[in-house]
Amino acid sequence: MTFVYAPPATPLDILHEDARIVVANKPAGLLSVPGRGDDHADCLIARLRVVFYDILLVHRLDLDTSGVIVFARDKEAQAALGQQFEKRLVRKTYAARVWGQVAGDRGRVDLPLIVDWPNRPRQHVNHDTGKPAQTDWEVVARDATETRLRLTPVTGRSHQLRVHMQAMGHPILGDPLYATGAAQDFPRLMLHAEHLRLTHPETRRSLTVTAPVPF
Repeated sequence: MTFVYAPPATPLDILHEDARIVVANKPAGLLSVPGRGDDHADCLIARLRVVFYDILLVHRLDLDTSGVIVFARDKEAQAALGQQFEKRLVRKTYAARVWGQVAGDRGRVDLPLIVDWPNRPRQHVNHDTGKPAQTDWEVVARDATETRLRLTPVTGRSHQLRVHMQAMGHPILGDPLYATGAAQDFPRLMLHAEHLRLTHPETRRSLTVTAPVPF
């Protein structure tokens, strides 16, 4: 099936704003930045620039993932936040619903990841050429067919949470790339960036921003 980009007409949801940074709640189905072609121009950063002309990219969320994302408002703040992400000083916590009942209450997935070139943008586990990737997980709730998890990425590889959950045998519900069968039959990817904790580039104080889980 050919993918057709149809971003939601969701109003901007600003979680925090000041002179140096803006934190928004990205809806599922909206690109963080423009894609290739005019039909992929609508994205969160473009919508934000209507209100904040000086907005600058710091990191991204996948198209299908919703939740907390931070932007800088000047080059100095962008560099400071970029350093925090690079040094893994930013703590990100995600809410996810996955297929099946996960055994145990918590654990860590430690599997190296790399792009699956013939099937881009898919990533896959590769013990020979993959880059180190770790995800901590904790069970929040279970029912007969699924488990709700709290996921904390230690590293920040592309599609990391999605591939790691698939590798556990519990793909994220609604995942168009890594789930199959009934696990894919959901209205959206059930993955949401719920909490983001960072050091503010001006005040140097810890700032935690939360976006309520929509599923």
